Amino acid sequence: MRVIAGTARGIKLNTIPEMTTRPTVDRVKENMFNIIQHDIYDSVVLDLFSGSGSLCIECLSRGAKKAYFIEKNPKCIAVIIENLGKTKLSDQAEIINNDFENFLLNAKRNEMKFDIIFLDPPHKKGMGLRAMEIIAENNLLNENGIIVVEHHPDEEYSEEYMNLEKYKYKKYGNTSLSFYHQKEE
Repeated sequence: MRVIAGTARGIKLNTIPEMTTRPTVDRVKENMFNIIQHDIYDSVVLDLFSGSGSLCIECLSRGAKKAYFIEKNPKCIAVIIENLGKTKLSDQAEIINNDFENFLLNAKRNEMKFDIIFLDPPHKKGMGLRAMEIIAENNLLNENGIIVVEHHPDEEYSEEYMNLEKYKYKKYGNTSLSFYHQKEE
């Protein structure tokens, strides 16, 4: 797995050796970033299930202003730190050892908002749906912000969550991507 574009282009990223995480395969990642490429520059990015950190690192490499890596697995946190060191992108990164629900509730209390939110939770466990609910209830997206959900095709992500609506859906084998933004008023 490598950084696709930007200042860290071509740098190989580490992953944890166990099967507890599913790194986004390069083909899916490349298509995802082709879709959101114009939203990245100068953005504040959040990855709630960071794993190796590759999605936020890709954004930082492409000019994102700040990235929040939320991960509760200490082994993954160690890999994120290694990958940020390899790519020399640590200055714009904040790694938070927490679960997604606690982080999102704290984000609301701290009046944080994000331009891009990545959700790549464990499949078929309901965590992504719960994260979508909390994000929608607490209005955690900036005005033109987007949410990118990587999920199994069998998982149902509805067309709308309160103030959020799905604007694009793509399927790549056993991986689906659902893209959300705020409803236009």
